[in-house]
Amino acid sequence: MPASRLIILSVAIAAAGGAGYVAKNMVVAPPPPVVDSGPQAPAIALQDVLVLSGDVPMGSPLENNISWESWPSAGINANFITRAAEPEALDKLKGAVARVALYAGEPLRRSKLIGEGQSFMSSILPSGMRAVATSISADTSAGGFILPNDFVDVIMTRRADPANGGGPGFTTETILKNIRVLAIDQTIQEDEEGKKTRVGQTATLELTPQQSEIITVAQQMADRLTLALRSIKDSQDKNVSEADYLVSGNGRRGTVRLIKSGEVSEVGARK
Repeated sequence: MPASRLIILSVAIAAAGGAGYVAKNMVVAPPPPVVDSGPQAPAIALQDVLVLSGDVPMGSPLENNISWESWPSAGINANFITRAAEPEALDKLKGAVARVALYAGEPLRRSKLIGEGQSFMSSILPSGMRAVATSISADTSAGGFILPNDFVDVIMTRRADPANGGGPGFTTETILKNIRVLAIDQTIQEDEEGKKTRVGQTATLELTPQQSEIITVAQQMADRLTLALRSIKDSQDKNVSEADYLVSGNGRRGTVRLIKSGEVSEVGARK
């Protein structure tokens, strides 16, 4: 066989071998079978926590505004209510009443709920303070715009007593300052123009024991008690003056209204 043909045959055999090798490497191996090992555990440990699913105003029941929600175990406070510790808490607390305003997304805490057997007012009243109700009307309460948690001054107005040297007309005095309003009894009524306004009839004030005595005396002496709304910026003011002479007898002389045999008279308080 001529040498040229041997060369051509050798080249053809080499080319065929190379093509086979390339074709063999181009074949993709089938993927390995997928083994289902079940749900994977989360990287962070979680616990179910009782959370507000809706806003709850102060004094309202929780009802359906609570639900279980998964929280990281490391971020759970000791005051949180967990499903592991209280599995029946969701059903038991639906009738609980909010001691303060609650908002959607925050974990529920028992310290923000009214305790069993407690009234709402006694639960929101700070230790050592008293709740005293006084009658008001729209024209004596900043036009009906005073609301719970506002701060007010209490102004006493009464007719001047000529027997004690007073002239005709009225005298006014601010007897209590910077007093927190705990509650206002509100009703819906229409004004002269047919517009609906909210008007309180009774204001419940947060007072110290002595302030409670002052306003009790003032209610008997006054022709009218007026609430003057203060700025929210004044709510932290301390050591404000008050008409303590009405009950202590120190400093200025006050008066006491006496009712005897159907007759009303005012006499000076003893020093």
